[in-house]
Amino acid sequence: MPYTIRRPLTLDERNRIGGASDIVAHLLFHRGITEAETAGRFLLPDYDNHIHDPFLLKDAEKAAERIISAIQNNERIAVYSDYDADGIPAAVMFNDFFNRIGYENFSIYIPHRHNEGFGVNVEAVEQLAGEGVKLVITLDCGISDVEPVKRAVELGIDVIITDHHEPPAILPTALAIIDHKQLDCVYPDKNLCGSGVGFKLIQAIIKKGNELKGEFLAAIQKAGFKDGHEKWLLDMVGIATLSDMVPLTGENRVFARYGLSVLRKSPRKGLARLLAKLNMSQPHLTEDDITFMITPRINAASRMGVPMDAFKLLAADNDQDAETYATHLDEINNERKGIVAALVKEIKKTVRERYGETIPSAIVLGNPDWKPSLLGLAANSCAEEFDRPVFLWGRDGDDIIKGSCRSEGRSNVVEIMRGIPDGTFLQFGGHKHSGGFAVSNERIHFLEKELNEAQNAIQLGKIKVETDPDYIDAELKLDDITWRLQEDLDRMSPFGMSNPKPLFMFKKVRPSGVRLFGKTKDHVELVFKKSGGQPVSAIAFFAGQNEWAQKLLADKNKEVDLIASIEKSMFRGRKELRLRVEEVLV
Repeated sequence: MPYTIRRPLTLDERNRIGGASDIVAHLLFHRGITEAETAGRFLLPDYDNHIHDPFLLKDAEKAAERIISAIQNNERIAVYSDYDADGIPAAVMFNDFFNRIGYENFSIYIPHRHNEGFGVNVEAVEQLAGEGVKLVITLDCGISDVEPVKRAVELGIDVIITDHHEPPAILPTALAIIDHKQLDCVYPDKNLCGSGVGFKLIQAIIKKGNELKGEFLAAIQKAGFKDGHEKWLLDMVGIATLSDMVPLTGENRVFARYGLSVLRKSPRKGLARLLAKLNMSQPHLTEDDITFMITPRINAASRMGVPMDAFKLLAADNDQDAETYATHLDEINNERKGIVAALVKEIKKTVRERYGETIPSAIVLGNPDWKPSLLGLAANSCAEEFDRPVFLWGRDGDDIIKGSCRSEGRSNVVEIMRGIPDGTFLQFGGHKHSGGFAVSNERIHFLEKELNEAQNAIQLGKIKVETDPDYIDAELKLDDITWRLQEDLDRMSPFGMSNPKPLFMFKKVRPSGVRLFGKTKDHVELVFKKSGGQPVSAIAFFAGQNEWAQKLLADKNKEVDLIASIEKSMFRGRKELRLRVEEVLV
């Protein structure tokens, strides 16, 4: 895969950024931060000064007033959240808020991913009406649910929608819709995740409560929700922001940075038990710990049909529940891994039997018995195995054909889907390397042919696709890997979308040791030495079968170009500065 090393800054460009170190200035500039003022805001995000007034969100004030009225009149409230690692933390956040102010007349509803699907559904609305609910607050869903909201209104339920997805042409007839992507919403930041929007509503409730005074203000003050004390809810906003692939800039950067800070000292019993089971150090949690360890376990609960168990873990207020749900979520995640592994084995066998040595340019397979919620994980593994974009489909609980796709690293799956004739996809979307789709029953048998025709046309240049080069931030020497450099890189964290973890090229380096490790020997450790003889470890997870790994295992004296990020490891309590391998060019 071709890489481009980013150019050095000119003296004028460097001076305009100001007092940051040279490497930080270099990284900032190539992330579009070219002035001292914006650099200062990025490097030192401030909760009090860098977040926006919640009432800038359209309908936020109206929604806050309605929620306060419901609380004052002891009306039954239902919090209806999505089932993923954005929606579930949002539900926990509202659960905490209502409990903290002593309001008990509420319930949490999280739909079954396979049986109910995404968003609000009519059956759930009717169930909630039967329970006496008078107000529904959606979190991370609802913006497209016209018919279910219409049914709620018919049943005498007011609906407040909080969402961050793109609004459709026809909006639901909700009492209030809080979604910063509405065209007539003046909110300055359009990139919040669902939990971020939900958090802004809680801010609005507190702010409106302070204005209204009376008993509600007394309850808020008694709970400690005054003068920014809602910051203790940012652990949930942080998990959601880091999990949901939103840009880590602007307000999201504040939420992610403060969210990690709260997570490192959070008193949540369920979180503490889960971290203990995973041998993770809570005071040293990083964004990678969230996205690679916590997020998959939250999502595993919904993929395996028990989303409320993830909620119960994060909301647990006693040791017994904390232990029960931490154990259960870890077991569910392991079960999910086993099911995905069996699915991957089945898919790989089918590919080899069907195509032999002539595998098409895009692999397209499906089975009505496959659960769509597990297909993204399987597609990712198969894309790596066969070095092709992979599109997999199954059938959900509503009898709709849905699928996931993953790129092998070079292809843009969204552009491939965009290249097929209209009418095949009911909907599709995603990012360059990852996407999802729904297919009409009448066109599913044409999907393989059409996707391969589109991919072939792209490869032959018949369909023009603009591709961004894969950038490396800078070239370094092994001797440059120091704790001082790590301190500089920490100033740029947390890393994620729009602020990727810096990648460095180490040219013509020779490993002094190569080994496989892990229970199944599928991880690789390379050991290099600095000029003074100090060892530097470089870790590549799940890379044991990669071509470069096999070459180095056969000949450990090969000189290589190493592409890697620098990270601080606290494995088993031992502090170590090491490299995380992105690619090895042998």
